[in-house]
Amino acid sequence: MNDVHAIGIVGAGLMGTGIAEVAAAAGFQTVLVKATPGFPDDAKRRIEKSLDRAVERTKLTPEARDATLGRITFTTEREALEKSDLIIESIVEDLPSKRALFAALDRVVTPRAIFASNTSTLRITDIAKGCGREDRTIGLHFFSPVPAMQLVELAYTQVTCPSVAKKAGEFVAKLGKTAVPVLDSTGFVVNRLLVPYLIGAISAYEQGLARPEEIDTAMRLGCGHPVGPLALSDLIGLDIVYAMAKLLFADFRDQRYRPPALLRRLVMQNRLGKKTLRGIYDYTASPPKADEELWQLVRGGAFLTSEETAEEDAA
Repeated sequence: MNDVHAIGIVGAGLMGTGIAEVAAAAGFQTVLVKATPGFPDDAKRRIEKSLDRAVERTKLTPEARDATLGRITFTTEREALEKSDLIIESIVEDLPSKRALFAALDRVVTPRAIFASNTSTLRITDIAKGCGREDRTIGLHFFSPVPAMQLVELAYTQVTCPSVAKKAGEFVAKLGKTAVPVLDSTGFVVNRLLVPYLIGAISAYEQGLARPEEIDTAMRLGCGHPVGPLALSDLIGLDIVYAMAKLLFADFRDQRYRPPALLRRLVMQNRLGKKTLRGIYDYTASPPKADEELWQLVRGGAFLTSEETAEEDAA
């Protein structure tokens, strides 16, 4: 099997641009394909801004910044992936969309190309089904922000070719990151352990156990965590936490994964955390503070639901 030299990435959001940045910085020729309509100008600006910050912090020279940008091709055309050795999809967390993408790419790229998904919760086996190269499809689950986070979960299936997993692991190592091999399963390792922790914290808040900053302080000082669970949920995005919890609950029917009513209601109101400036915390304040309106509702028991409503929240 040939070594990995050229990287293709489909999806130019926060994760896709982060993966493109680290791949190009590691010396890989990288093609970044915007999966949604419109020009990829925002994606280019996001990478430029990230690299400029690295230069300002003297972590990168201006010459290295320019060389990194020079290795990235920004496009909307999937045909540009034709010569890619490894293609990583980082599109919407939706099984039919990911499956359709891989099936379409199978007709475009070389037979030797490896397919990888940046999914955080979906099974690689399900994504690969019908794509034409099930034995050459893996999971490469990066963490945000990609340039800073060192872990990549490398998910393999029962039919993954050993050489494919080996080459993927070598690619991750060249990025300066650590690949942890995990057997394909909903949520892999990190989210299967992280989601109950986040859900538990949101449930504790929903029950009025303590204010958000008090819950977060307790976990930071009591357990040595750098960020408390409620602030972390806001940072990840409450919509993403909700989607992960729903998938895990549907698969395992374990009550630890059942989304609390508070989480569902916040998502329905588009209060998704830091990215919308309102979530469990209010990010219009500097520094961010607990959303007082939400705290008063919690104290009044507004989100303590009946079993019937709780089942609806988990559906």
